[in-house]
Amino acid sequence: MKNKYLMASVLTAGLTVWSFCAHAIDTKARNMILMDYTTGAYLYEKDIADPIPPASMSKLMTVYMIFDKLRDGSLSLDDTFKVSENAWRKGGAASGGSTMFLSIGDEVKVDELLKGIIIQSGNDACIVAAENIAGDEESFVKMMNDKAKELGLKNSTFANATGLPHPDHKMSVEDLAILAKHIIDEFPQFYHIFSQREFVYNKIRQGNRNPLLYSMPYADGLKTGHTDEAGYCLTASAKKGDRRIIGVMTGLTSNKERSEEADKMMSWAFREYDNYKFVKKGDKLADIPVLYGTDKTVPMVAQDDVVKTLKKSDYNQASVKAVYNKPVVAPVQMGQQLGVLRIDIPGKATEEIPLVAGQTINKVGFFSKIALNVKYLLSGGW
Repeated sequence: MKNKYLMASVLTAGLTVWSFCAHAIDTKARNMILMDYTTGAYLYEKDIADPIPPASMSKLMTVYMIFDKLRDGSLSLDDTFKVSENAWRKGGAASGGSTMFLSIGDEVKVDELLKGIIIQSGNDACIVAAENIAGDEESFVKMMNDKAKELGLKNSTFANATGLPHPDHKMSVEDLAILAKHIIDEFPQFYHIFSQREFVYNKIRQGNRNPLLYSMPYADGLKTGHTDEAGYCLTASAKKGDRRIIGVMTGLTSNKERSEEADKMMSWAFREYDNYKFVKKGDKLADIPVLYGTDKTVPMVAQDDVVKTLKKSDYNQASVKAVYNKPVVAPVQMGQQLGVLRIDIPGKATEEIPLVAGQTINKVGFFSKIALNVKYLLSGGW
């Protein structure tokens, strides 16, 4: 029997879309993305898909690879890696780049190498890790590129483990934000290293280069970068209350400008946007009549929490409706889609989120079905 009519019930106000294109603020950064960690909403976009030189921000992929080995048990923090002459020459103090000040022949714990990469941005530490994990840096780079595809990094190609300038070594700021989210999601047991302000190795004390760790009390990561081509760069994360913002920026002209721009843009994101929970997982949004069912109605529920990032000034303009057909014909399986949660904001695309049956309803037997048909005919409808 065909469904007779469409039923819609207004629930509440508030929602967001995936990204927000009109900005009331501008940035000096060449490329910029601000992303809400919880919902994945893009709050600010400026040339986010361009493959650009990422400088030392690409060390986040090297760190991810080490974390991944720790997770699968093939490495432990107490394992030691030996420093080769190649790692010392290419990444040591004589190379002119950032270094952990490792010495040839050193036996370095993985725990120390991670801090040397994350806090001190040591090129030598990256090469040591690459050589000891994969045999040589080239093989490690292949592993990095394979993992990038697995993680959905569409505009990233790695040519080394360090981020040192190379024409084929590119990442987009969007990919860096996605990678940062993966690190925070997948490795909470190691993430605290990113907020450590200093590390001492070989009696040399070096401070974390992330300017937000000193200017923003709720900043806790992730990685800076700088080369002549890339400019001053930063992949940042800050958590204020229940909200976390990830920001990536490139092309700033000085450390001071990077610090000021990071503070300005991250503060703007927290100030202008918020997350709103409209429906909780399991919330019943309607009892839908069931035709030929062992129960007369079936609850329509939300499969998951519906949390959306919304510009605070848009909150009162939003509308949310549960939209569904009735009656539904038995049998009904738990989890079967029965309708949608339709979310509308003026000027934004409508979003629809599936709503499902909260329980299984079996079909009645043959004679019960006949009786229900008679009742339906006599009453003139359902």
